[in-house]
Amino acid sequence: MTLLVFVVALLVTIAMGIPIAYALLLSGLVLMYYMGMLEPMIVAQNVIHGADSFPLMAVPFFMLAGEIMNAGGLARRIINFAMALVGHVRGGLGYVTILASCLLASVSGSAIADAAALGALLIPMMVQAGHNKERAAGLVAAGGIIAPVIPPSIGLVIFGVAANVSISRLFMAGIVPGLLLGVGLCFAWYIVSRREEAARTPRRSRAEVWVAFKEGIWALILPFIIVFGLRFGIFTPTEAGVVVAVYALFVSVVIYREMKLPDISRVFVNAAITTSIVMFMMAAALVSSWLITVSQIATQVVELSQPFLDSPILLMIVLMLIILIVGMVLDMIPTILIFTPILMPIVREAGIDPVYFGVMFIINVSIGLITPPVGSVLNVVCGVAKLKMQDLLRGVAPFWVAHVLVLLLLSLFPMLVIAPARWLSG
Repeated sequence: MTLLVFVVALLVTIAMGIPIAYALLLSGLVLMYYMGMLEPMIVAQNVIHGADSFPLMAVPFFMLAGEIMNAGGLARRIINFAMALVGHVRGGLGYVTILASCLLASVSGSAIADAAALGALLIPMMVQAGHNKERAAGLVAAGGIIAPVIPPSIGLVIFGVAANVSISRLFMAGIVPGLLLGVGLCFAWYIVSRREEAARTPRRSRAEVWVAFKEGIWALILPFIIVFGLRFGIFTPTEAGVVVAVYALFVSVVIYREMKLPDISRVFVNAAITTSIVMFMMAAALVSSWLITVSQIATQVVELSQPFLDSPILLMIVLMLIILIVGMVLDMIPTILIFTPILMPIVREAGIDPVYFGVMFIINVSIGLITPPVGSVLNVVCGVAKLKMQDLLRGVAPFWVAHVLVLLLLSLFPMLVIAPARWLSG
């Protein structure tokens, strides 16, 4: 009954249009009242404790780094390098979008920031070359959601904190699945682009490719700094956030010289506003997480899933389907905060690797970012491309299918995630 009370209270508050953070607090208060333990002091203590977490310090720094990269020219140079490499092949601008998505993902961690940057630069170019605008915008949206999977990923940081799982291992485990999402998009784009007669950009000479590489080298080496530092224990994921932010600021101000003092203040303010929203949600979610533990809701969910515990692969498919459905109506961070404490006991009971589950969870909720009716990345791309939502949905459909097929492949063959993660983690 406690599970039903919590779920109904949460759904009702969300349906009323109450912001997620406040919905989590209110549903927690309702559950406390039902259990006869309503105590405002407990709520206040859990809210304060929810934001008082050292690993969570990575979130504001990664968000700041993403803002700096877009404002400081790092994102544009990554796209220029991708253009020099593959822009000349048939459908080349699509492959540029996919390659740039993977490269940007490895330095940003924010799907919305990446989709906005890619959309502003590449959608007009793809339309001018003769590509269908809906397809071009759909590819940008689908490419943008690779960012929460490849490190540094804000989603993986939040999951690691909520599930008490090593963030370093999650980062290492996200690399191969993120690249597989890119490969899936390449296959989907190959199929859909065959029907278009788009103009090709001229092949760049080796000298021009080298110039594009030299201009973007400061941005391109950042992923290797992160992976190398985490792999050999030079810094923690939290410290990696500081390294990324400071490095991006240094490159933007001193080397590329595209950021001036007014730009710096604006970037810091934007990052602070976004961070405050995420951190308040984290703080509010701990109240619900604590109550889920006290009320033994997780135990009830484990009992309900008992028929699937003997088959980890079947259980993963069921869990992925549930999360996929939930991701259609909830944004990424609320989904992580609400469902992680509920599902982790099931995962551990079934003997599923928590790191593997974490990566799969993040891939799933990332797909939710391009799934209606919420689809926050869809909303961003609609604004950038000046498209109606129904038009963008037609454009993103084949790429959505490609992502779901990759998710299914990883569910059926867990070693595609686990084996590379163990090798990279040493």
